[in-house]
Amino acid sequence: MSFIDEFKSFAMRGNVVDLAVWVVIGSAFGKIVSSLVADVIMPVISFLTGGIDFTNYKFVIKEAVEEVPGLQKAVPWISLNWGSFVQASIDFFIIAFCIFLVVKAMAKIKKPEPEDPKGPTQEQLLAEIRDLLKKN
Repeated sequence: MSFIDEFKSFAMRGNVVDLAVWVVIGSAFGKIVSSLVADVIMPVISFLTGGIDFTNYKFVIKEAVEEVPGLQKAVPWISLNWGSFVQASIDFFIIAFCIFLVVKAMAKIKKPEPEDPKGPTQEQLLAEIRDLLKKN
């Protein structure tokens, strides 16, 4: 079997194709949730907190140095952008909650496979007893 044939059989398996579809759907879902957080939830939180915009919050470690002719080059500032982290954390929790709801709904929709309520037949039990008696 050639490398191309092996790859083709791997790529066309049901699980790999399903995974690819779910990755694309997840990517689009992530964009929707990011928009929900950035455009709907964060403005409400900003309104409730008196106009705070978390994305602009940062802790400046080193201030920027502007270019002074003949002395120094311009040096950008160094900062910890904790506001962006808060924004990303809210995105994560909303996405995780939505995925939890989807998985929970899928579990309710999926029908459990029926169990065999009858158990073994009389013939199977008798054959099993016969085999046990033969061993002794």
